[in-house]
Amino acid sequence: MKNKSLTFQIWVVISGILLVISILLMIIFPTTLRNFFTNEIYTTIENEQHILTEYQLQGDGGMNPFNKKLSPDRSVQHLILPESAPFINNQKKLPTKFLQETQFLASKQEAITEEYSREINDERLFFVIKKVSYNGESAFLLSYAWDSYRNDLVLTLFKQLVLVMIIVFLFSWIPSIWLAKYLSRPLVSLEKDVKRISNEDWHEPVILDRSDEIGKLGETIEHMRKRLVQKDEAQRTLLQNISHDLKTPVMVIRGYAKSVNDGIYPKGDLASTMDVIEEESERLEKKIKDLLYITKLDYLSSRNSNKSGFELNVTIHHVIERMKWSRQELDFEIDLERAVIYDDEELWVKLLENLYENQLRYAHSIIGVRLNKKGNDVLLKIWNDGPPIDENILPHLFEPFHKGSDGEFGLGLNIVKRIAELHHGTVWAVNEGGMSTFYVKVPAR
Repeated sequence: MKNKSLTFQIWVVISGILLVISILLMIIFPTTLRNFFTNEIYTTIENEQHILTEYQLQGDGGMNPFNKKLSPDRSVQHLILPESAPFINNQKKLPTKFLQETQFLASKQEAITEEYSREINDERLFFVIKKVSYNGESAFLLSYAWDSYRNDLVLTLFKQLVLVMIIVFLFSWIPSIWLAKYLSRPLVSLEKDVKRISNEDWHEPVILDRSDEIGKLGETIEHMRKRLVQKDEAQRTLLQNISHDLKTPVMVIRGYAKSVNDGIYPKGDLASTMDVIEEESERLEKKIKDLLYITKLDYLSSRNSNKSGFELNVTIHHVIERMKWSRQELDFEIDLERAVIYDDEELWVKLLENLYENQLRYAHSIIGVRLNKKGNDVLLKIWNDGPPIDENILPHLFEPFHKGSDGEFGLGLNIVKRIAELHHGTVWAVNEGGMSTFYVKVPAR
């Protein structure tokens, strides 16, 4: 059935439930009614006996004390049976043999009143025997009712129940079909929206005017659509920036190479001209490596990276020792508190290299670094005494290909931000005490 439409499945489930309930009621209801009316018959017989013994048998000496019908009730009949004298059956409603057995049962009866039932001529008879005193003699009052009365009641009510269940079953089809369509209609609409989004037609919003689980599903799909739109716009902008950023060094390299091939040296001599080509080649290589690293981070963000415990202070010290040779005239102020974290050390090396590369580019004479613990976090602070960061640039400093004060584009700080976020951390930059300062905060694990 899972290959059928949702409307059909809902309708089948509702109809099946109603059908099962109907069948169970048809099985249980007659038995329940029969037991109920059996108890009611005995109650009615005993009530009739009580009325008879209280108001009719007292002093009614003119009656035949043994076989006269004492009650005009159409369902309950009464007979007086002697305690020990032979019983002469003047009625044809009850067999003589049965009456004789009843007289014997009554003589053995210990309780004043006792309930019995017998099968007579394929018909059930319910009767109650009560010990009474009739005209000063001990006797037994036999009160009885036939099963046909009970069966008539059960059959009548059962027919009414069957009729009601058929009507309910028939009329339930309409609301069940309506409910099935009501529940499936928004899902069909969402299916169309998802199919449209899968074809990259995601500029129309997903709107569902409801607050139930289906409405929440629609809100989730709408949130996904907005994220896809943002990601698509970011990718388009990134591709535009990449093409623009890579075009410049390629044009310089091609232009200088063509000039050299023509025997012209734009920088005055061959060595100086080739130095420009080499510098632009290094810039191009770095940009390509950064782009590849961005792709790697996208891959790692969807998977668990290799995390292991390492001392962040030791890693920072190693990175500084490797990179400070490029500007040996700088002084390094280092204050590293021991901090063990459980992250991907290789990514942290890349984060630190990009941060220090930025510091080395702008520092005049000092680069400082401090590492300490702040509650449940590890806080890394790096600063330099170079020019302060333009306040207009600060909010966009970690965006990819954002233009810096020296006119360069880059991905270095964006990679720093991506790595920090990958480790559930944050990174930000401020002008603090006249110095450009970078902070990285990650949870201590």
